[in-house]
Amino acid sequence: MTTPPHGLRLERRTITHPDAALLVAMVQAEYVQRYGGEDEAPIDPGEFEPGRGTFLVGYVEGVPVATGAWRWHATPDGLDAQRCVELKRMFVVDGLRRRGIAALLLEALEDDARATGADAVVLETGINQPEAIALYERRGYVPVPGFGHHRDSPLSRCFAKWLTR
Repeated sequence: MTTPPHGLRLERRTITHPDAALLVAMVQAEYVQRYGGEDEAPIDPGEFEPGRGTFLVGYVEGVPVATGAWRWHATPDGLDAQRCVELKRMFVVDGLRRRGIAALLLEALEDDARATGADAVVLETGINQPEAIALYERRGYVPVPGFGHHRDSPLSRCFAKWLTR
């Protein structure tokens, strides 16, 4: 898709592509460290296929270093949006964090979702990921009531951003 000056190249992949699968395994391992277990929220690989969502892998010098995806999602209760997508599997490998990769990946996902007709993005993250929460807040995401698999978890925080306002 794009290659910014610092060398990040974003490519559409399936969630089952070997590079994507490697990074998803890495994010699951991080969840084990931060929360004591993997994320058990159900994921259907078909939800990230063209027309239903997108899955991006970020590369630096040919090495897979980041992932992010979106899938169509029913608008959570209380949100004023017609066509909503859910952000999933945002991740940057530890050695490349705090270099703007996550922000570029997030922007690319928002642009892609907007281009397909989405007017809002929702996401769920956890309190043990303060750097993720800070990124989302800097990028205009606001807290919303819990939704989805982790809606009742005290460790979960949900956010939304309107793409058409």
